[in-house]
Amino acid sequence: MKGRNEESTKALCKLRQLPEDHPFVQAELYGIREQLEREQEAILGVSRWGKIRELLTIPANRYRFMLGFMAQLLGQWSGASAITIYAAEFFGVLGKSGQSEKLFATCILGVVKLVSAYACAFFLVDFIGRRRSLYAGITLQTISVLYIAIFLAIVGTKTLEDGTLTSTQKHAGVGAIAMLYISGVGWTMGWNSFQYLVNAEIWPLRLRALGSSITMCLHFANQYGNTKAVPLMLLHMTSSGFFFFCAAVCILGLIWVWAFVPEMAGRSLESTDELFSLPWYKIGRYGNKLAPDNEAILARDEKAEMKREVEVSQLEQA
Repeated sequence: MKGRNEESTKALCKLRQLPEDHPFVQAELYGIREQLEREQEAILGVSRWGKIRELLTIPANRYRFMLGFMAQLLGQWSGASAITIYAAEFFGVLGKSGQSEKLFATCILGVVKLVSAYACAFFLVDFIGRRRSLYAGITLQTISVLYIAIFLAIVGTKTLEDGTLTSTQKHAGVGAIAMLYISGVGWTMGWNSFQYLVNAEIWPLRLRALGSSITMCLHFANQYGNTKAVPLMLLHMTSSGFFFFCAAVCILGLIWVWAFVPEMAGRSLESTDELFSLPWYKIGRYGNKLAPDNEAILARDEKAEMKREVEVSQLEQA
């Protein structure tokens, strides 16, 4: 777009871990330049309202918008942000008594989420894929908040406030506190990684600025709403009810991921457009098979070529 072809080539080679003359790199570079030229021609004279109309009227773009919106909605209401913001209060509910003790536990939670966020970003998300990472993170988060909800429902906040716990309940309380930390790890592995990556990967270039801006507005709107709603939820639903609500959102999130979220890792712009051009009910569950990314196509071709070479070798030996 700005004529920095050499820099873009080096960046793509570094990203794909392949040499510049590799067929996959050359094919992807050609596809990117071709799409840039097409999109620059397409947006000439198009106003901002024209882009909004394109975002809302074209089925592929509506599906992209749905992914961004639901990722922010389910991610923010799964409870992780509320647990971080009101961590001291939640540790108090689970039996931590002194103010310094609650603040120390809150600091540890922050460190756990920071370290796990970097670990997931650098070593997990690209290694196992967006979809699997999301599955694993939401499952971990669901188990954690569900354990806390059941613990609070059985023991009761009054018993925890009075400190009249049995030995078994004390051990279960330690487990509940540990589950707060585990829920933080699940959050960084799942929703936290996904909600930013999906915003960067789903939009075509001509709608990326607009689509990303709207999605991030939804992110902060849900975060603000959740922050303001949690005190009222704790008041009317009790602490156990709040955690049951978070568990229900996480389970709903798992169903949504299974039904609607495609794997986006390693996809080129062209294969992404091909993916979202499929019927909406096929994108999440069958998208990777019906619209494979370039790496999958290359791996399949290399495997077929190796198979042909083996067959030829066997025929020559015979």
